[in-house]
Amino acid sequence: MIIHRFDSENSLLNTFMAEIRDKTIQKDPMRFRRNIERIGEILAYELSKTLDYETVVIDTPFGTKKSSQTIDSLVLCSVLRAGLPLHHGILNYFDRAENAFISAYRHHPDGGDDFEVIVKYLAAPSLQGKTLVLTDPMLATGKTLENVLKALSGHGAPKKIHIISVIGSKAGVAHVQEIFPKETQLWIASIDEELTSKGYIVPGLGDAGDLSYGEKL
Repeated sequence: MIIHRFDSENSLLNTFMAEIRDKTIQKDPMRFRRNIERIGEILAYELSKTLDYETVVIDTPFGTKKSSQTIDSLVLCSVLRAGLPLHHGILNYFDRAENAFISAYRHHPDGGDDFEVIVKYLAAPSLQGKTLVLTDPMLATGKTLENVLKALSGHGAPKKIHIISVIGSKAGVAHVQEIFPKETQLWIASIDEELTSKGYIVPGLGDAGDLSYGEKL
């Protein structure tokens, strides 16, 4: 897997990352969602540099101009519900992408720390020969993305796979490296050191879905 991480570079991304981690600023859900969206826009722009392009001729009011345009057919697949703000940010830049949505949640069978990831809903177009962009803001254990990949297996073989995440744990990143094809590219704003026994990233930011849309029962 090719990993692109941006937490050691100086850019506006650091400002947005600091704000989504700040427990005081997190009290404003609209600002939290918007910052996740802007992070998605930045990571989408960086990803766009690796796509395939062709030269086309554009007619202007006064002449013509050559321009490079991507020829990749993208399918953007996000994990509900936490992935929605990130999805919107990426879609702002890849506005011609097809869209897929999948539900995945942690189920604790005995109420303890151990859990399994359950997938109950999937809506996706064909992936055959296309570029699949998987988005999940928090790459904690990597089990969610593993199950998403399995759920999508019946929709055809993508030409390329990209993963876009906001924050990941070292353990989660290592897990997806083992599961996904070696040509997969991961675009991630920050990788944190610790993963708790309950599967939470430390220092992380908390529950991205709750911070975006309110606490769930």
